Amino acid sequence: MIKSANKYTLSEVFPIDKDIKYVIPKYQREYTWNKDNWEELFNDIQESQGDHFIGSLICVDKSSDAYQLTELEIVDGQQRLTTISLLFAAIYQCLNEKKTPDDMDLNNELYNLKYRLIQRTGENEFKLELSHQNSNANDYKSILRDIGVISFNNDSLNKGNRRIYKAFRYFLSRLENFSLEELRKILSEINRVLIVKIEVNSHSDAFVLFESLNNRGVPLSAIDLIKNKLLAELEKRENITIDDAFEKWKKIIEYLPEYSVQERFLRHFYNAYKSDSAVKVDGISKATRSNLIKIFETLIERDAEDTFNKMYDKSRIYHDLLSPEEENFVIPEELDKELIDLVNVKAAPSYALLLFLFSLEDKKKDVEFFRKTIIFLMKYFIRRNITDFPNTRNLDQIFIDLIEEMTSDPSKISYEFISEFLSHKDKISSLENFKEKLNGDLYDLNVDATRFVLSKIEEVNRTKETFTDFWQKDKSNKLIWTIEHIFPEGNNIPKSWVDMIADGDRAEAKKAQEEFVHKLGNLTLTGFNQSLSNFDFERKRDRKDKKQMFIGYKNKLFLNEDLKDKNKWTVDDIKERTNRLIDLTLEVFKLEGEK
Repeated sequence: MIKSANKYTLSEVFPIDKDIKYVIPKYQREYTWNKDNWEELFNDIQESQGDHFIGSLICVDKSSDAYQLTELEIVDGQQRLTTISLLFAAIYQCLNEKKTPDDMDLNNELYNLKYRLIQRTGENEFKLELSHQNSNANDYKSILRDIGVISFNNDSLNKGNRRIYKAFRYFLSRLENFSLEELRKILSEINRVLIVKIEVNSHSDAFVLFESLNNRGVPLSAIDLIKNKLLAELEKRENITIDDAFEKWKKIIEYLPEYSVQERFLRHFYNAYKSDSAVKVDGISKATRSNLIKIFETLIERDAEDTFNKMYDKSRIYHDLLSPEEENFVIPEELDKELIDLVNVKAAPSYALLLFLFSLEDKKKDVEFFRKTIIFLMKYFIRRNITDFPNTRNLDQIFIDLIEEMTSDPSKISYEFISEFLSHKDKISSLENFKEKLNGDLYDLNVDATRFVLSKIEEVNRTKETFTDFWQKDKSNKLIWTIEHIFPEGNNIPKSWVDMIADGDRAEAKKAQEEFVHKLGNLTLTGFNQSLSNFDFERKRDRKDKKQMFIGYKNKLFLNEDLKDKNKWTVDDIKERTNRLIDLTLEVFKLEGEK
């Protein structure tokens, strides 16, 4: 069944001196990775100390002649390979802009990088052939043409609004301020990234293997390894029975049940308290995924019981930060509403700061100090999440620096200092840039932030009789209220919408969709998204449920006040409502002193 299964570096997966081609077949879905995926991959590569593993690649060997090009059809792994290729392309462009005729080393690097993207044996022959779904292949070719790697004339319309180009531009934005030395360093780190490539002889073998891998248990995590080390050390020192220690560990897991939360807690634990000599590990200024085990192995060997007690105590604070709607162990219940907002706005990097602050005995009961601080953090993170400034990888360091400032000078532990520190221009985007991003394709930029903006606009402007819990979940733990596109976002635009938006011109309607469908003004919230679907505007507006209650745009939401009396929906309507909602957003989220 398995022809070969080996661990490779990406420099071996995309070799310079070997004719190998990866083909994404037509039945594969289009490229779907988004900013969160691009960001996580880039940050993990940057922060890795040594080789970084990104998973497996399953492919069918389609080659028939050992002397010809090796063609591998991708069954699993197209998202990773496509993303890496786009990152290679972005680095190529950035390096090429710094090229000088006499820099032979750089010219050699560009030559090598070019042939990680295309074959040396044939003009316009690629190392990776993308799916033709949603113009993926043409968009990719256009990018390689734009950076000077191939010639290509068949440009595709509106390519800049699709995901392939957005991924490429995202990586360019991350690399634009890199020096030549930093570009070479990140390229070297990418080439060392590890992937397991599994080759099989047939599609049936590939799919059997794919199902087997996806149904198998996960390997030991960093949390498991730290737990094993901790319990073994406690048993060895006989300070606590292994049964008592295990029960206490189970409590930590109950407070923080998800693996990703456990890992983040351990990183924030170190980053919040590393000024304490009992927690500080020499040579490690910040906890990351790659050094987490080393940090806690050191702390456990230093004093296992003290480390365990601190982890237990702080896990209770962390639980309250993440689950304010549940039983509170440490944090006052009066702060639940503000903390729920902080959870919903996805302000996780700020939890290191709050972990530090809620450990201060003289501050624990100062509800007003925490309320003001948490509201500020909510506003800070909605702006950060929409503008993408500061960069995600810099956020931990910003909060570490803030904690260290307050640790070295306790008089700075105040709302005024925290807000002033985080309001500095190198730590928060300007109001003008925030407004510019709000005027862009907001939904496509950040769905969660868009939903939060809409919900807060409604919350601030609603009346008591229209109270709605937009964060309510169903039995499957999915949000009931979701974002509704007024002008539908699907590929097949209904005829009624083509007529309304573009006077029957389908090409013009498609162009309008790509430009305006994800604008803030084309979005609202609904608890009945499937009931509205691709209906024409009037049916969406007047839709009722079985009890004859309005579930369309006449549902009394403040967000729908400018929709309920309209008879049509046009591009001009989207522009006008976008401007109105932007003004409301700025009013809700502006910081003190901003006009």
